[in-house]
Amino acid sequence: MVYFMSAKDYKARVIVELDKMRDRLVEMAEAIHSYNEVGYKEYETSKLLITELKRHGFEVTPNVAEMSTAFKAVYRGKEGGIKVAFLSEMDALPGLGHGCGHNIIGVASVGAGIALSKVISELNGNVMVFGTPAEEAAVDLAGGKVRMLGVIKEADVAMLVHPSDRNLVTTKNVCREALKFEFRGKAAHAGSSPHLGINALDAAMNMFNLVNSLRQHLKSDVRIHGVIVNGGSSPNVVPDYAVVKMYVRAIEKNYLDETIEKVKNCARGAALGTGTTVEISSYAMRYLNIVCNPTLSELFRMNWESLGLVVDEPPERNYGSTDMGNVSQELPSIHPYVAIAPKGTPGHSVALREAAKSKTGYDGLIFAAKGLAMTAVDLFTQPLQVRKMREDFAEFKRGKSIDY
Repeated sequence: MVYFMSAKDYKARVIVELDKMRDRLVEMAEAIHSYNEVGYKEYETSKLLITELKRHGFEVTPNVAEMSTAFKAVYRGKEGGIKVAFLSEMDALPGLGHGCGHNIIGVASVGAGIALSKVISELNGNVMVFGTPAEEAAVDLAGGKVRMLGVIKEADVAMLVHPSDRNLVTTKNVCREALKFEFRGKAAHAGSSPHLGINALDAAMNMFNLVNSLRQHLKSDVRIHGVIVNGGSSPNVVPDYAVVKMYVRAIEKNYLDETIEKVKNCARGAALGTGTTVEISSYAMRYLNIVCNPTLSELFRMNWESLGLVVDEPPERNYGSTDMGNVSQELPSIHPYVAIAPKGTPGHSVALREAAKSKTGYDGLIFAAKGLAMTAVDLFTQPLQVRKMREDFAEFKRGKSIDY
């Protein structure tokens, strides 16, 4: 009860700490924005975040799950209590840079952790910060959180805040599989002896046509989209090798599996019809849909509103995907969004990239860090809220719903 009555004071203290740290946090976010490091190559970003956490007394374990840029940082309070984790995404998009604003995510989580480290010695529990590489499925084996899941599950709760064009506390998204199709044929002179060749590019294009025919026979929540990343090098040579990368998304895991098999059959049919062969693989970790814990979400909402932030009503569903979804299905989690750009600004865009290094972006960073730290204070000081959070999660695990 004493902790419950003092929650407001602890929140005031972490707010003061974050206001004091603003210039340093902005400096870090600007630096990471300039690095533009893609998945699993976030060397300077990881080094910067680790150095800052160590400077504030965190115990840091690098190379988590055999990933050179992944890390775990812990600041210990009194014995017992809850372990709260903040997740720091770090990677940029190839060719676009921080068009998803991961420089904001990473620094906000670190800032929240540092602010809490100034009060956790008076409370029961631990503060944890995880550096999570390669959220963007733009590199092979993307999905750092999936690969780190065994370590992240040392925590009792996980949180991060993502940049956006609006302030959202809850969100629903979809599962996603990243598939790679390699078609192999036979090279030949495309002018004088095309009959001696087997065209792998034709197979790739036919696959797209078959997938397009498939769409009308799928549930409305399914999204299938892809690119041909290799289709030959010269118009006078029959392409003997072509590569398609394709995402398949769906709300439910079982229907995702069913749809994936249909897409694979499109590739097999295209290969059969052109005389090519096809090799099918997954090139990134499967991402599951996010489950936003209702108790955590409500605590976060109240904290943001106490700061004067207006929270927008969420859309019915966001058809993107993230490896935070996998985390949320293993422990209570939230994945709010903070506005750093005008409404209507798309993610993965030049406009959002520029917003991620603007004053509005840095204001969003501080709001994100404060929301995270204040919600953690609620958990450290209010055992009844922790119990309610765990009851919500147990209800989900019993299969009542796929999300809330």
